[in-house]
Amino acid sequence: MPGRGASTQDAAPGSTLAFVESPVQLLNVLEWAYADALRASEGTDALRASEGTDALRASESTDALRAPADTADVVGTTDAARTAHTADTTPTDAPRVAAGDADGSGAPAGARAGGDTGVGAPGDLTVIVLSPHDPMTRGQLRRMAELAREEGVRVRWEEARGGASAPFRTISGLASLVRAARRIVIGDPFSRYVQLLLTMAKARDLVVVDDGTATMEFISQLARGERLERWHRRGSRGARDLVFAPVSAGARRRLTPGQHRRVEVFSSMPVDPPPGVTVTSNTFAWTRARFGPPRLTGGTDLVGTSLVETGVVDLERYVEAVTALTREHGATRYFAHRKEATDKLHRISVEVGLEIVRPDLPLELIARRGPIGRMILSFPSTVVHTLPLALAGTGIKVAVCDVDPAWLTSHASPRAQGFLSGVTGTARDVHRLPYAPASPSQP
Repeated sequence: MPGRGASTQDAAPGSTLAFVESPVQLLNVLEWAYADALRASEGTDALRASEGTDALRASESTDALRAPADTADVVGTTDAARTAHTADTTPTDAPRVAAGDADGSGAPAGARAGGDTGVGAPGDLTVIVLSPHDPMTRGQLRRMAELAREEGVRVRWEEARGGASAPFRTISGLASLVRAARRIVIGDPFSRYVQLLLTMAKARDLVVVDDGTATMEFISQLARGERLERWHRRGSRGARDLVFAPVSAGARRRLTPGQHRRVEVFSSMPVDPPPGVTVTSNTFAWTRARFGPPRLTGGTDLVGTSLVETGVVDLERYVEAVTALTREHGATRYFAHRKEATDKLHRISVEVGLEIVRPDLPLELIARRGPIGRMILSFPSTVVHTLPLALAGTGIKVAVCDVDPAWLTSHASPRAQGFLSGVTGTARDVHRLPYAPASPSQP
C-alpha cells in the first residue's frame, strides 16, 4: 500500500469510494485493495515482459535485414538471447494461484510478516465510515481506521446516525463524491444507507467485499432475483420496509451486472455467483503479510457469537452449549463478539469460568498477532471460513460446533437452521464437531 501515514479527508474526482459500517468490512476493503494492487502489479509486469519480447523481435527483424545470407552465427546469438529472456518470465503453463498468493504457498511475493510488501493500494481509494451506534463496533472501527491510515488509505468518518438530521446531512455531503466515483466498493449490500447511496452512483465498476456469512445470502438472493433481506429477519414487512422498497429494488438492479456495469464479489466464502458476477478469492494475504506468525499458548480458545442477540438461539441453551464445550475441550478464554450483551458475558464468566476477551480488532487480526490457542472452537459464523486462511501455516486447529435445532427460539426465521448448516457444511480446513454434549439440566 502507499507510504504509511499518508491520509487526507477528501476524495479526488473519479476516485474509488468504499463504504463500510463494521470493522470486518473495513478489514476486507484493505484485503481487496491489497489484492487489487497485486493484480495491477502483475499486469504491469506482464506488459513489460510483452514489450520486452516485442522489442527483441523488432531487433531480430532488423538484424535479419542487415545480415548476409549465411547467418548461422547471428541466429545462434539470437536464439540464446531469446532463451535467456524466456527464462526470466513466468511460463504460460504455470499454476494459477489466488490474488495475493504469488507462489501458491500462502504468502504474497516479496512479503515479510510485519514488514512492507512494497505493493500499494489504489492511490485514489477513500474509505467512508458510516459509523454505527454500538460502542464496541465504533471502537473496533476506529482501530481499523488507524490501521488503514497507516497503510496510506484516506479515511473519512461520518457520524451517519448522530441524530434525526444525520442521514440527510450525510447523504447530501456525500452525493457529489458518489456521483463522481468511477468505482464503488461496499461492505453491506443489505444496508439501507448503502442502498440509498447506490441509487446516486454512476460508477460502472461495483465491488462487494465480504460482510461475513451475509455475503452468501446476498449472492443467493441476487441470483434468484429476490429483494435484499438479511437471513435472520422474520415476519411481515413494516411500513418503513414498504416505503423503502423502491430504493432497495433500485440498489439490487445496480448490483446486477449489465452491458456497461461490472460487478465483482471479493470473498473468502463459498459462493455460487449468478451469470456475469466476477468472484475474486480473499485469501487474507494482507493480514498474513502484515502480522504474525502468532505466539501459541498451547490451550483452547472459544469464539462467541451474537446468535442470541439476534433472536436465533435461546440464551439458556447457548450457555449450556458453551459450558459443555468448555468442559469437553478445556477452553480457558472466550473471545466475545462485538454485539454480545454484557450481562450474557458476565454470566458466562461467572457460571462457566471462562476469561472474557473483548477484542479491539477483528478476530482474524487478533489471532494472527497472537497469543492464541492451538485450538479455536466456534459456532457457525464467518470465522470458520476466515480463520483457516488468516492462520494458514501456523498449525492452529479450527473446529466448528453445529447448532442443534433444539437451541433455536420459537421466533427464529424459518431459514435459520438451513443457513447455519450451510455455513458449517461449506467450511474448508476445519474440524466438524457434533452438537455440544447435553448437560444434565437439559430435558
